[in-house]
Parts: sequence; structure tokens; C-alpha cells
Amino acid sequence: MEIKYQPKNGWETINSEEKQNVFAFCEKYADFLNKAKTEREAVRETVRLARENGFVELEETSRLKKGDRVYAVNKEKGVLLAVIGSDTEAGMNIIAAHVDCPRLDLKQNPLYEDTDLALFKTHYYGGIKKYQWTALPLAIHGVVIKSNGEKIDISIGENENEPVFCITDLLPHLADEQMKKNMREAITGEGLNILAGSMPGKEEKEKFKSEILRLLNEKYGIVEEDFLSAELEAVPAYKVRDLGFDKSMIAAYGQDDRVCSYTALCGILEINSPEKTAVCVLADKEEIGSVGNTGMQSRFFEDTIARILALEKNNYSDLSIRKAFSNSLCLSADVGAAADPNFKDVFEAQNAPKLNYGILLTKYTGSRGKSGSNDASAETVGKIRRLFNDNGIVWQMGELGKVDAGGGGTVAQFVANLNIETIDCGVPLLSMHSPFEVAGKLDIYMAYKAYKSFLQNLF
Repeated sequence: MEIKYQPKNGWETINSEEKQNVFAFCEKYADFLNKAKTEREAVRETVRLARENGFVELEETSRLKKGDRVYAVNKEKGVLLAVIGSDTEAGMNIIAAHVDCPRLDLKQNPLYEDTDLALFKTHYYGGIKKYQWTALPLAIHGVVIKSNGEKIDISIGENENEPVFCITDLLPHLADEQMKKNMREAITGEGLNILAGSMPGKEEKEKFKSEILRLLNEKYGIVEEDFLSAELEAVPAYKVRDLGFDKSMIAAYGQDDRVCSYTALCGILEINSPEKTAVCVLADKEEIGSVGNTGMQSRFFEDTIARILALEKNNYSDLSIRKAFSNSLCLSADVGAAADPNFKDVFEAQNAPKLNYGILLTKYTGSRGKSGSNDASAETVGKIRRLFNDNGIVWQMGELGKVDAGGGGTVAQFVANLNIETIDCGVPLLSMHSPFEVAGKLDIYMAYKAYKSFLQNLF
């Protein structure tokens, strides 16, 4: 091994055959992104792929043995997949990612009219720059639960023959006062109102709102009160695109964190009869703190592992799951911030990850003095470093910007709270949390290789 540590651009280290593999893999990834614009859709597509690859629902299983492939769904917003090893109590190799993304949620009473236009009120979800969501084609996805309990799935704005929606912005000719405000204040949260229609109906009052309600009732059989029990999300309406003359990057909405959830999924789909039980958990609500009964702080993960142990062992006890967790290792599969040449001032060059330098290991996240971080041990970093080097995986080490420049967190701390050795490990992005995030194809492919190697390795 060389005395001096010198990371290299991954394209300069792989051969022509692996370059072909990179592009072929990313075609499938792009297809997944186009089908999975929301957490519910991501879970639905995950389950479809899992069943195609021999996974069965845990509820359908009465006994588990080595090599069995099972999954469990958490309220349509999260999913756990496992390939059973020799003894789950002896420890698991776990990958934890999330399938929720920053977006705009329609409020529970969203529809109104103003200035002869019909609009939807929204409440943004996760950390966004609000100005990035104006003058942008939007689609609406989600579910409506009617008063009789019927569930209506809605997706409108993705197909070319469907309408799209948008949030208008102020023309520059009249924007002198707006342009004097800072970026946080120029577009307000209450100003993120989606334009939904402009034709009057036949009602005497609220003609424009009434016409939208008539059209919705005609198409979906819903009434205005049904919005109260709905989850409708506004997301960018465009599809995934290759980026650059060389097509070496992918630009798309939702890559945080579906780039890691998809690559982790692909890894576990290819695992057969491992010595250590392989687990992939895809959670919801990470973007707002991993809260609620579908977030990583819920008991779903623990309860599902407990069920697996009970189906695997004759003498299951609470001690079994505690032993299983303390013997386990987890990759918190979430994205990092790639160094951006347009914004060098917030990155510390020596420790900033770069696009196409491979999958990113992050020892700690958090903000200020590592607040909200897991801060992986040197022993854990050493294990993963050795694994990646031994398996020809292009990887890099990095952190989330300069000290005190900001910060952020992942699910790592919540997994580590269960006494599981955990480290953050994901794909670096440009324009993270924007409606058009950028990832390097080489990094995406290396994430898949890294996760697969991790899941099948006996540490």
C-alpha cells in the first residue's frame, strides 16, 4: 500500500467492461426513479421487484431457515427485506435507507379561488429552498380515503397527455421589492400555492373552485370533504435525464435517498443463503427527523426482526433480539454533499467528497460539534475500508461541508441507539434537496457493488 493517500477519479481506475456495467445498471435505476415519485410508490415498486426475485411476505411464513427470503411492509410507506443466514441472533448485516423525499404536500383543506383562478394550498415537507419550486411543472400523486373507506390512488401530470400544475413566480419587471429580500423570505411557505385551473363553472359562488371539484368528482368520485382524509404530494413532473455530453451523470428528482434505497435493494435481491442474515430496511420520514410510526424511530424495525427471530428459533426471548443487534453491523445508506465548483466556500477541500470518486463513507454527520451524529468508531471504519478494498470497490471518505457551515443528519443515530455498529455510506450528490438532483453514474454503480459485498460478507 502506498504511504501517501491519494483518492482517484473512478473513471480512471475501471476497465471498459465495468464502464458498460455502470451505464447498464443506471438505465434500470432511472426506470425505478420514474416509477417511484413518492414513498408509497417506492415501496410498491420494491415489493414488486422483491416478489419477482423470490421474496415472500413474512406474514405468509410459519418457519424460517437459512436461505429464506422474506419482506414486511410498514403501512405502505416502509419495507424491510431479509435473507436469512445461519443464525440471526449471531448478528446481521443491515443496510438502512429511506424512501421519502422533500416535496410539497397539499394541505388538508387545500382548494380555494382567487383572482378568477383555482389554487391548492400546500405545506412543504423536508428541507427545501422554496424558490426552487416556483415556475416548475408539477405532478400530483397520492391517495384519497373517501367517507365510505374506499381508497383512491391518484397520479396526474406524468404522462404527456395529462395536465401539469405549477406555482407561479413574479415577473422581473415588477420584482424590485422581491429581489431586495433574502432568499429565505422572497418566497414564503404560504406563498407556495399551486395553480390548478382557470375556467368558471356554473355555480353562482366560487365558480372556479366549484369547477375543479366537479372535474375531480367526475374523474375520481371524490367530494371536497375527502381532502380531509387524503395524502396528496406535489412533485416535479419531468422524467429522469442523462446529464452531460458524456452522459456520465443522472439528473432527477428524488435521488435523496432513492439512489441509496434502490442500490441497496438491488444488492439484497442478489444475495443467496448468506452466513449472516442480510437485512435491507427502507424507512419513511427521514427528511423530517425519522419520526412517526413509519420512520426509523418507530418500532417497526425492532418488531420485524423480533418476528424473524421467533420464526427462526424455538426459544425466542427478549434477550435474543438484544444479542442480534449487539452482534450486527449497519450501513446507514444516505447521500452526501459532493464538492460543487460553484460553491467552493462551504466545502473544506481536503475532506470534501467528489462526484465519480466512488461511494462515500462518512464517519460523522450532524452540525456544529457533531450534534445529531452517530460518529462511527475507528474499528467500524476499518472493517468497511478493508471490505471495499478487498472487493475492488471505488470509494472515498468525506464530510458534510466545512465545520460550522451547516450540517444535517441521517437514520444512523437511531440505528446506533439499538447498540448496532453503524456508519453512513452513500452516494454524493450535487444540488441535494433540489427538484433536480445530480449523481455520478459511477458512484451509483459502486454503491450497488458496495452494498451487495457488505450484505454477503462474514465480518
